[in-house]
Amino acid sequence: MELPQKYSEQELVWLLKQRNEQAYSYLYDHYSGALFSIILSIVKEEELATDVLQEVFIKIWRQISLYDTTKGRLYTWMLNVARNTSIDAIRSKGVKNSRQNQELTENVYEQAGSAEMKTDAIGLRKLVHTLKDEWKILIELSYFEGYTQDEMAKMLNIPLGTVKTRLRSGLAALSKIIKP
Repeated sequence: MELPQKYSEQELVWLLKQRNEQAYSYLYDHYSGALFSIILSIVKEEELATDVLQEVFIKIWRQISLYDTTKGRLYTWMLNVARNTSIDAIRSKGVKNSRQNQELTENVYEQAGSAEMKTDAIGLRKLVHTLKDEWKILIELSYFEGYTQDEMAKMLNIPLGTVKTRLRSGLAALSKIIKP
């Protein structure tokens, strides 16, 4: 059976939940670049980012049944899987130990810059920068830098409840911009 070149989000989700391997290949082909950029912006190492990307797509395959279309778009759900998996990877003991022994080189900075450019190419950062400053900073720190809400509260010296409220409001505003 030949599958179409393009799916609606609803068709793609349905096929993924049916365990359709061609739909999964389509998903990888169309979303891996954007997810890799997000992952690389968090983990900062290309080799680790590649490993995390593989882990993300395995999680997507295994957990697609948990995706709820009423709670957001497929890309947003996948972005959260990628973000959480990236944060887990950099918090793992092995990565912490290797980072303590790693010498910073210009290459590390170049890789981080290239991730930002890839993210800009899909327009996500541009959309975030249209938000109010109080939302923008929290979304940047959370989704692009990998900080937890508790870490952001301490860093910005604001209550955790305020961080949660502003982040939720910012994501709601971003959702309205993204949805047609």
